[in-house]
Amino acid sequence: MTHAQRWWDKIAEKYSNDPIADVESWEFKLSKIREHLGPETRLLEFGCGTGGTARRLADAGGTILATDISGEMLMIAAARGAEAGIENITYERVDFADLEAPEGSFDVVLGMSILHLLDDRHAAMDKAMTLLRPGGLFITSTACLLNGYWFMVPILPIGQIFGAFPPVKAFGAKRLKQEMVEAGFEITYDWRPKPGAALFVIARKPG
Repeated sequence: MTHAQRWWDKIAEKYSNDPIADVESWEFKLSKIREHLGPETRLLEFGCGTGGTARRLADAGGTILATDISGEMLMIAAARGAEAGIENITYERVDFADLEAPEGSFDVVLGMSILHLLDDRHAAMDKAMTLLRPGGLFITSTACLLNGYWFMVPILPIGQIFGAFPPVKAFGAKRLKQEMVEAGFEITYDWRPKPGAALFVIARKPG
């Protein structure tokens, strides 16, 4: 088990009960995602956590595969989905890099608050490109710490040693968008509610 898996397993229960920091922005992002969903949509969410986003999108139709590296997170996600009577979400504990699915399997790949937590976000972008059908969408929301939270960068390694933070990477919004373009995506929409806030991006696979 990796350090990241242990960290997220340990905080899963607390995480599941923490309030959303910016409900208005979250609701806006959900509304933008829903614009691209329909009865036949095949959606993959990686880094789904306790499944809050997937549950909110489930009634938009289609099927959702929700994945995460944390088994504890997924246990909570599945239980809450069952409580809500949601039947079109399936859950899988897997690292996104190791997910096995045919090329072009999904219409939408969703990664909310996850790219900055990955060891290799470039590999994740490449994986999303492979799994999307031509014209499919890669939708993300990412904390770009160099925009607004640069002062945290020096203390992150110390916090990680003492278990206060998960493994996290620091980069800026401009760099992230450039990396998406270099991965082959066409950015069709990007938004931040205020300077320093997470960057929300809708990017299209050509085709």
